Amino acid sequence: MNSYNKYKPFPHFSYPERQWPSKTITSAPIWCSVDLRDGNQSLVEPMSIDEKMEFFEYLVGVGFKTIEVGYPASSEVEFQFVRRLIEEDRIPDDVTIQVLTQSREDLILRTFEALKGAKKSILHFYNSTSIVQRRDVFQKSEEEIIQLAVDAARLIQDIRMNSDFINELGQSKIQVQYSPESFTATEPKFALEICERVAEVIDPGPSDKLIINLPATVEIYTPNVYADVVEWFGNNFSKRKNIILSLHTHNDRGTGIAASELGLLAGADRIEGTILGNGERTGNADLVTLALNLYTQGIDPELDFSDITEAIRIFEKCNKLKVSERHPYAGELVHTAFSGSHQDAIHKGFVARNKLPKESQWEVPYLPIDPRDIGRDYTAVVRINSQSGKGGASFILEKDFGIVMTSEEKRQFGLIVKQYSESVGREVNSWELKRLWNQKSEPLVEQSSN
Repeated sequence: MNSYNKYKPFPHFSYPERQWPSKTITSAPIWCSVDLRDGNQSLVEPMSIDEKMEFFEYLVGVGFKTIEVGYPASSEVEFQFVRRLIEEDRIPDDVTIQVLTQSREDLILRTFEALKGAKKSILHFYNSTSIVQRRDVFQKSEEEIIQLAVDAARLIQDIRMNSDFINELGQSKIQVQYSPESFTATEPKFALEICERVAEVIDPGPSDKLIINLPATVEIYTPNVYADVVEWFGNNFSKRKNIILSLHTHNDRGTGIAASELGLLAGADRIEGTILGNGERTGNADLVTLALNLYTQGIDPELDFSDITEAIRIFEKCNKLKVSERHPYAGELVHTAFSGSHQDAIHKGFVARNKLPKESQWEVPYLPIDPRDIGRDYTAVVRINSQSGKGGASFILEKDFGIVMTSEEKRQFGLIVKQYSESVGREVNSWELKRLWNQKSEPLVEQSSN
């Protein structure tokens, strides 16, 4: 731990004109799932075509209108998956597929080949712009790095404007997206300059907007600084009305969600991420959490996660990863209370809510969301063990068996349950509680094997 002095703080970014702290998110952003590209490329075993197809159909069903389906020039599997989507007419008319490519001529041409016949698509190209990559990886000057992006943009634009090629593609629209990769490790002024140069070539307009994506490829900024830079970038971009400002945050510092939300306050229009946060290293911003954060603030997220169990199933099946028990909203133990004081508060919150009209706003202690809204029920809200209090046991008995206790009965029975749970050394289920209630005047200690 004495090696901390080999690290240096990220350069300070001064932006006293910031306005985002006084703003509020009032509507959903444009969502883009990158599960099938960014999430897929981070797997030990990348998805098969059939797995990618199943995942794609799930994302469409949830409500995603933009889905990055792969990196078709990177492998035959990626290429053939895009072809199957198009040739088998798997893409709904209101869904746009997005594909990624590096800023290399051969890869760009292969990517256009993959898109033949798609009705709507986004061609997402990028090159790394960070200081360390310019110096150590590419060994190129700032102008040489800009030229890489400009040359790629010019090739893409030439193909887009080539009527013969467009007729061959047989599609109505190819939108362009550019990412200065490692944006957070790039000087803001240089990132702005390279994006401006790309925009000069693409020449976006109100009906053909360029997507400028600002990726926290490695999360370096604290979320407030990221928001400052995003707001500064948007305010200084010369063609701001003709671009869609997009964010793609990673979670290296554990603040990918916060960075995305503050970035939206700072003027971003669009969010890229993955469901349940899969992605390289610590993952991408979790779109389930972001969407449900909006939902719990009374905002329509325009994504349907009412069956959270299905989201977990598709995630674990296709990614071959597990969802943590404490994952926000989705974790198995998220809607579970072990603490006695929490159990008592939840119980009283349910009692109070049951006296209100069904359309009343949700206010139950310790539960920021009604579990039923994401396909969960109350059977797992309260768990009874030796740490539980009187409220939890009485809640279970009232819910499952209609037994209503007085305050004194709750107190006495809570002691009985605590004694019993300590004696058996495990959690107590509702039928055991019922038996304990029925025989509460009899000896209660049993062997744990029973």
